[in-house]
Amino acid sequence: MLIADDDALLREILEHKLSMAGYEVTVFEDGRAVLEAARAERPHVVVLDGMMPIIDGFEVLRRMKGDDALRDIPVVMLTALKGRNDIVTALNLGAADYLPKPFDPDELLARLFRIAPVAA
Repeated sequence: MLIADDDALLREILEHKLSMAGYEVTVFEDGRAVLEAARAERPHVVVLDGMMPIIDGFEVLRRMKGDDALRDIPVVMLTALKGRNDIVTALNLGAADYLPKPFDPDELLARLFRIAPVAA
């Protein structure tokens, strides 16, 4: 699993929580880095913040869904952007799910388990 968020503390919390749940997690602070890693690693799922430096999460999502090699990787948007237009845009671009911040880490886990179960 790849996670991209520009908030260092949130990256640390997500990495810990999701690793404890059994996911192999790699974290990034910007969209370009996670996009490059997705091409190299082909993760089971990507969790994206909407607002990040260099390339924002919506553009990463757009590029992933436009790339034959990446389009089947589920993307969960985890962002402070909670307007109806932001949510609808992400879902129309192909996001598997959308969870606005602040969020409940257990709810994120439940959504991830549904989309990309931990390998046994």
